[in-house]
Amino acid sequence: MGERERGAAGPRRRRAGPGAGPERERERDPPAEAAEGDPDSAGEFRCHKVQESLLSSASGYSNYRGVLNWCVIMLVLSNARLFLENLIKYGILVDPIQVVSLFLKDPYSWPSLCLVILSNVFVLTALHIEKRLAVGTLSERSGSVLHSLNLLTVLCFPALVVLTVSSATPVGALFALLTYTIVFLKLFSFRDVNRWCRERRAKDESARLGELGTSPAPAKRNSAPGQKTANGDVAESSVSYPANLSYKDLYYFLLAPTLCYELNFPRSPRIRKRFLLRRLIEMLFFTQLIVGLIQQWMVPTIQNSMKPFRDMDYSRIIERLLKLAVPNHFIWLIFFYWLFHSSMNAVAEVLRFGDREFYRDWWNSESVTYFWQNWNIPVHKWCLRHFYVPMIRSGCRRWMARTAVFLLSAFFHEYLVSVPLRMFRLWAFMGMMAQLPLAWFVGKFLQGNYGNAAVWISLIIGQPIAVLMYVHDYYVLNYEGSQ
Repeated sequence: MGERERGAAGPRRRRAGPGAGPERERERDPPAEAAEGDPDSAGEFRCHKVQESLLSSASGYSNYRGVLNWCVIMLVLSNARLFLENLIKYGILVDPIQVVSLFLKDPYSWPSLCLVILSNVFVLTALHIEKRLAVGTLSERSGSVLHSLNLLTVLCFPALVVLTVSSATPVGALFALLTYTIVFLKLFSFRDVNRWCRERRAKDESARLGELGTSPAPAKRNSAPGQKTANGDVAESSVSYPANLSYKDLYYFLLAPTLCYELNFPRSPRIRKRFLLRRLIEMLFFTQLIVGLIQQWMVPTIQNSMKPFRDMDYSRIIERLLKLAVPNHFIWLIFFYWLFHSSMNAVAEVLRFGDREFYRDWWNSESVTYFWQNWNIPVHKWCLRHFYVPMIRSGCRRWMARTAVFLLSAFFHEYLVSVPLRMFRLWAFMGMMAQLPLAWFVGKFLQGNYGNAAVWISLIIGQPIAVLMYVHDYYVLNYEGSQ
């Protein structure tokens, strides 16, 4: 009995201590308890449970960072092999002097630069029309007619010059026409916003006259110390209509990286010199990279694609199309970063323009519609504000307004390609209009990752098709007959 009592007392004393040995061993050693014949502890021998494989969609696993790194490494290695093969086959083709010659065929005749300078005439015309409308010396009907004629001339005048002046190079003509297109869109917005301001002023005046029987004081530039900008900083000053009709305000809008006019743009508090320097270095580096890739990679591929087109060798045409798709898409991605991030942020930083949303996450697009709404925010805002919403308010159905937006975009795509090349083939126009059935198909039959893959495929394959079509037609029109 003494041994039994001591044996029974021993465990109790050990349990009372903070580090009781047998209890901890019993907790850590499930087989010891199971050996005593406890049927409920048999489950502790199990090493399996109901679960899905990681690559199954039902598992909910989403951390594929290692796979993404592998894809990037494989992409770099495969393109490095292609680039090395290109160097071995063609040598170094990069020639900066050749790029300058694309802009300047005749050093004593610069029609594209002259066109860009002449665009100020249409800008000043729009400003003086608005000034007359503001003081009431010009009727709304007459002002609308004059604005329409001015905007129509903005599109037609440079096209006529490019088509009639032989010294205008395609690249220089593209730059001039792109400038005039931007001026057109900005002046269109400038006209609309000032018209809205006059309509609001007329309503305010009539309401005030009805209540007080007195005329309101003329609008003037005033400070609004309590108003905050998008950054949360206090604004320096604000302007009201018609004090906004000045050369300073209009040319600030023309230089700002936006197509939609406002009387008071959000302003950043200061110019960040380091941020601006990084953007300028990026602009310089990516400009050289784009030019080098075009000369070294795209031009030889396009030149080698002419013979399959002449012979109508469809297998070789498809092979050349796929070969062109890689450098074309790579250059397009670099150009997107150069324009929408580096260049626009640099201009916005110099002007202290506060709204820096130039793009959204278009790379996650699961539908064609989402891509076109998010990859070019300045154009999307303009189409929504000055084209789509007015059509909806006028009674048009949404599908009609959406189709009209794509028609407008298709027109400008064709305008910026066919006029500089001096040929009209409508490939760009048809490519843009093909987005409508593609958007319907992707939205109806493809969802999630499949929709995103369809958007990427349309970008990777669609662009080189248009490039080959225009290059082939340009080659046939300008070179084949002379050989």
